[in-house]
Amino acid sequence: MPQTWMLLVGVVYLIMSLAASIAYAIDKRAARRGSPRTSEATLHALELFGGWPGAFLAQRLLHHKNAKLSYQIVFWLIVVLHLIVWAFVVRLA
Repeated sequence: MPQTWMLLVGVVYLIMSLAASIAYAIDKRAARRGSPRTSEATLHALELFGGWPGAFLAQRLLHHKNAKLSYQIVFWLIVVLHLIVWAFVVRLA
């Protein structure tokens, strides 16, 4: 994979991780206040599009969504999917 593409992918992961972290913080705040929440589908979409590292950190730092088993199963499936794709990309390179 050319360096330009690697840099672009890294930037996408960084931006999506930041977006996921912010979404988790907003959802945590809404949960505390009893306000409308961010849907799990939205959080998972952010993870799927590259924000899973930021989501992982937010889960740990904010203690949010880290105890709900059904959520964690989908989250970790997304992480495994990313790892499989990266293993495939590296193998082709």
